[in-house]
Amino acid sequence: MVRERMPHSEGQGNGAMSSEEVYQKTTEPIEDTGNFCNLKYLITGRGPLKTVQLVLSLVAFVLEEVVENCMNCHALYFFEFVSCSAFFLTLFLLIILATSLKKKVIQINWIQVDLWYTAVIAILFLIASIVFAAKNDGTDVEKASVAFGFLASFAFIIDAALQCKEKGILYTKKDAKPAEPKKDLENVKGETEPLNEQGNATA
Repeated sequence: MVRERMPHSEGQGNGAMSSEEVYQKTTEPIEDTGNFCNLKYLITGRGPLKTVQLVLSLVAFVLEEVVENCMNCHALYFFEFVSCSAFFLTLFLLIILATSLKKKVIQINWIQVDLWYTAVIAILFLIASIVFAAKNDGTDVEKASVAFGFLASFAFIIDAALQCKEKGILYTKKDAKPAEPKKDLENVKGETEPLNEQGNATA
């Protein structure tokens, strides 16, 4: 006798779903976690801000290197050290945060490192720019270098402020709890009194 093979979906009763339907409705596509570079970080979030910091630090450093003669070289050298350090350290941090290396080096809390590094560099870059603006020979290259130094400082300050806001640091949250309605004292007293009191019993 030849038996006809029934479809898999018809053989299940009581509204049971086939395995294909279950996987189609419940399974969600997984993001590309195997990619080395995280393009989402570079496009959204603080990735573009990190790129701006990198470019401004590099331009400030290059313009400072163009200066040939200096009367107050200590301010120039300090600005050189800060701008150069900001460029290379920001580049290193950007590579870590925008690639899968952050997941491989799990011993370090890169979020905390990003916050403290950004705050420290913002302060140092601002101080270096103020000192270099006060003590320079007044050449156009030095003025341009100072200008980019201030721009880089503001970029780091904005980044640090955004990170503090996300983590709730230095920001107080107001309690939005609704005020509880005041209960009537008579109703409360009536609720707390026993139901069967001898004094309230009727003859």
